[in-house]
Amino acid sequence: MMASCVTPGTSYMSKYETAVLPEHSAPKKGRAEVPISEKCLLTLEEAAAYTGIGICKLREISNDERCDFVLWNGTKRMLKKDKLKAYLEAAYSI
Repeated sequence: MMASCVTPGTSYMSKYETAVLPEHSAPKKGRAEVPISEKCLLTLEEAAAYTGIGICKLREISNDERCDFVLWNGTKRMLKKDKLKAYLEAAYSI
């Protein structure tokens, strides 16, 4: 059974399985891969790996109009790493 918030190209996974990232998430030819620690903007998949929070929960939190750590690049959702970290440090529960 596929979860409703699973992105096409990924598979449904339990909390004990590793993520299967879509093929298009691989670095493009000629582009250097930048470590997450050096990035200021993260995709949902990167943010999930960075925080340990599921993609569905990150999508739910960042859908809120008052969310100040989301940046939309057209239809692509990017999360501002420093603001996301500050949000999580201040949060009691999510």
